[in-house]
Amino acid sequence: MTAKGAYIAVDWGTTNRRAWLMAGDGAVLASESDGRGVLAIDPAAYDAEVAGLRSRLGDHPILAAGMIGSTRGWRDIPYVDAPADLAALARGSVDVAPGVTILPGVALRTNGRADVMRGEEVQALGATAAGLAPADALFCQPGTHCKWIAMADGALADFATAMTGELFALVKAHGILAGMLDGPVADGPAFHDGLARGMRARDLTVALFEVRAAVLLGMRPAAEAASLASGILIGADVGAQADLSGRDVHLLASGALADLYAAAIVAAGGRVAALDSHAAFRAGIHAIRELLP
Repeated sequence: MTAKGAYIAVDWGTTNRRAWLMAGDGAVLASESDGRGVLAIDPAAYDAEVAGLRSRLGDHPILAAGMIGSTRGWRDIPYVDAPADLAALARGSVDVAPGVTILPGVALRTNGRADVMRGEEVQALGATAAGLAPADALFCQPGTHCKWIAMADGALADFATAMTGELFALVKAHGILAGMLDGPVADGPAFHDGLARGMRARDLTVALFEVRAAVLLGMRPAAEAASLASGILIGADVGAQADLSGRDVHLLASGALADLYAAAIVAAGGRVAALDSHAAFRAGIHAIRELLP
């Protein structure tokens, strides 16, 4: 006998959307993913989007997290402040329509630093709650904006956002390096040379210009330019973290970019613990649902 669905969990990001039909015990009964992130949706169209989800996955309550709760999404849901745990996210949730609840993101406002996230916190807290990572853990979530999250006693205590992927896209498409970085990025000698340069760089902009100069002067083949530049940026990102030597870094990602970050973390002396980011998200959002009234 097939279990009946209890609710729909949605990871609703900037460019992508993933939805799961969840049973009452947290088991996944069905899922879908598409490119219907918030940038693809007119602000007046969310009622129709919800109707579409329910037509495909069933007429169930929806619990959503991510950029859907941002100024670019359906409703700007106020952040909860770090340190934050699952209960804080549950308390900060907002019902935006009948049977539709959106979770808050997390804000950092300490020691003169400001940072924000929406969606990644559910993954990190979910991984910890499900026992996929310890209560005191360091998470890395590569992407357009790479998140580094420090957990303490099971709560999200500190985090930092690095615009690594966005910077690579910008220098690839605009400016002096445009046209030089169109080749593939591979985990090879050029990438590792870039990692070494980036990890010791206090002159990141100088290091990036060296990519162009090395190709022009025949010191590097043009085919290596993208790997070298990517290595510099990822190396600077990883190298900016506290000493990773002998430390476990829980990598919430998969695919080519995750492999590049894994190589960088190992090069910095860290140990990579690869986790399923989708499983972590589902664990987090289900734990939050259990805390809702």
